[in-house]
Amino acid sequence: MKKMLFVLAFFMLASFGKSYADEGMWLPMFVERLNYADMQKAGLQLTPEEIYSVNHSSLKDAVVGLSNSPTPSGFFCTGEIVSDQGLLFTNHHCGYDVIQQHSTLEHDYLTNGFWAKSLDEEISNQELSVSFLVRMEEVTDSVFAKVTPEMSSDERNAAIRTVSSRLKKVASEDGKYNVVVKSFFGGNEYYMFVYQVYTDVRLVGAPPSAVGKFGGDTDNWMWPRHTGDFSIFRVYTAPDGSPADYSEENIPMKPKHYLPISLDGVEKGDFAMIWGYPGSTNRYLTSSGVNFLLNDQYPAIIELFGKKLETWKEFMDVDQQVKIQYASKYAVTANSWKYLIGQTRGLKKLDVFSEKQKIEEQFTQWVQADPTRQEKYGNVLESLQKAYDGMSGTVEPLLYTSFAGLNGAEIVGYANSFNSLLELMQPIDKKSLPKDKDMAEKMKQEREEQLKSTAESMKKDLDEHFKDYYAPADEKVLAEMLKLYYQKVPVNMQTPIVYQMFNKYKGDFDQYAAAVFKNSIFADKARLSAFLDNPNRRTLEKDPALELANGFMEKLMEVSGGFRAAQASLGEGERLFIAGLREMQPNRVFYPDANSTMRMSYGSVQDYQAADAIEYNYYTTSNGILEKEDPTNDEFIVPSYLKELIEKQDFGPYGVDGELRVCFLTTNDITGGNSGSPVINGKGELIGIAFDGNWEAMSGDIAFEPALQRTINVDIRYVLFIIDKYAGATNLIDELTIHKATPQPLRVETVSVQ
Repeated sequence: MKKMLFVLAFFMLASFGKSYADEGMWLPMFVERLNYADMQKAGLQLTPEEIYSVNHSSLKDAVVGLSNSPTPSGFFCTGEIVSDQGLLFTNHHCGYDVIQQHSTLEHDYLTNGFWAKSLDEEISNQELSVSFLVRMEEVTDSVFAKVTPEMSSDERNAAIRTVSSRLKKVASEDGKYNVVVKSFFGGNEYYMFVYQVYTDVRLVGAPPSAVGKFGGDTDNWMWPRHTGDFSIFRVYTAPDGSPADYSEENIPMKPKHYLPISLDGVEKGDFAMIWGYPGSTNRYLTSSGVNFLLNDQYPAIIELFGKKLETWKEFMDVDQQVKIQYASKYAVTANSWKYLIGQTRGLKKLDVFSEKQKIEEQFTQWVQADPTRQEKYGNVLESLQKAYDGMSGTVEPLLYTSFAGLNGAEIVGYANSFNSLLELMQPIDKKSLPKDKDMAEKMKQEREEQLKSTAESMKKDLDEHFKDYYAPADEKVLAEMLKLYYQKVPVNMQTPIVYQMFNKYKGDFDQYAAAVFKNSIFADKARLSAFLDNPNRRTLEKDPALELANGFMEKLMEVSGGFRAAQASLGEGERLFIAGLREMQPNRVFYPDANSTMRMSYGSVQDYQAADAIEYNYYTTSNGILEKEDPTNDEFIVPSYLKELIEKQDFGPYGVDGELRVCFLTTNDITGGNSGSPVINGKGELIGIAFDGNWEAMSGDIAFEPALQRTINVDIRYVLFIIDKYAGATNLIDELTIHKATPQPLRVETVSVQ
């Protein structure tokens, strides 16, 4: 899942009470010290060395982070290696952007699916990368070596950055590894993560969206679920096994470890581990932080995203080409939109604000009981409240300026990216030129060459941008975003160009948007291409889309100043609050908030009671697919061949007694970034792929609710059924290591032979 601009990184505590085994996203390097005994009791059969090892192959070596960068500092999804040929499973929604990029009207992989029957048919992806964790280690003492209590926050952060940079440089071994240093517990601890990154990752298989996205936005975050949310990739290396960019000479990866697959299925109470790269949780957030999210931050984002989705869908519903072009953009935005709606509902329904206040009351009593604590922690909660109060006054104009303005219509954000070209087109200040004529002429020539090179580079990117762009839809988005911006942002905090255009067009933003698209070079590929062949400064300066972009950017910098000033005081308060909580409970084992580093959670397969008289089973079956079928709704279309297989109960080895299970629930603690994570049984076998949380526990990133919190997983047997029986991709089945326990007799009789 992609992060939204200006979404804040807060920290929260789930509970002061009983520590539930299922709660917590644990660092694997501490498994033996913190969790191993509990995990054994719950059903784990592996040794600590088989779970996490630096010197030998272990489970960690089969789990990867997915990114769009060769040097990522975080990951949007997780994947798992499932064969000795580098085959990788993840979610369909994790591969959705890649599948969409390769889809056309002639080869609509989103609608029809894609299955490579040989290595030659696998499709390369320019930006996709996977990262394997080589090792993690605590570096707190090293990072704090130059930090003193007298330092200001800025000085402290500068000292930490200096040491972190040195640590990363040494550990990278001259660029062999990608090294990331991250803070934990609000900056009280620091850990270093060393990764090996592979950039040749090819698309191998994907079910049609009618399987991989069955239920669409309606079922998103909901249970019961019947979604085959998986896609398949393969990692390639240079012939010597080292990471390498795409080349025809590359070969399938030989991994250190891959996950065997179990066909035994799951039963209620079975042990389950989930490994992956959870993005962020805010379990140490205070009540003032909860109040800020609910009343100041979330409402604006929900309104803006909702209007954009509504506008896109209007065009997607009537044009298949537009539907393909906007499929990935829509899916990402819709996921965030519904998540915020669900979290708002959960925070209110479970009264998390009051629960946080109870924690703060206990903290305050503990602080006041000792003069030393009063000196260190006495002002912490007050300072946090003051910071949130300061941010609340500016966050709404900030969000509307960002999400309705600069990042509202695509034409505005795209135009903004051309400011670098405009800067190169500005006349050179004569005072900056060398007195030597030859040197001055050389500087001018270099400037001209840089301008030409930049224009050529931008022209090469035109195909990529306009491939997934539909101007009429974006024109409507611009009009709708400007309407909301004008309505919601006080005039004195608006960029002048908006209220000027409001007056010029007599309040008709539809007419203004039409004028922008009629006159802007950024609305049409041919016009922009012609401009880049012969760039003209006046044309760019007067372009209405760039004028809007610059107006919003100027206002964004202005309104963000007050917000950032208030936000700056949060860091110190959060660090001290978390330090105080840990000091107050010395016998409690605290887990750190998620921050897109490798974590392990453990729990069990369980059902749950959603509300009074509403009890949910822990698994769904293929019968539910037919029950949900609606040929008039593209979210619930069932492919004819899939329907035939289900009706005939032709499940092969993946069904049991005429029943094919599709999804199941576990009590594991996960969040965004865990999408695609392997669900692993006590023997280290893959039993499912995690892909969602449940609606009743959407507040889970802020407060874990053990009675309600569930992870929704696609059953690995349904994944294999789709690959094998539905798609006929038996080449992939043959590549897997599949385990199935041999049934044991109920009793053994001894027969004497005379």
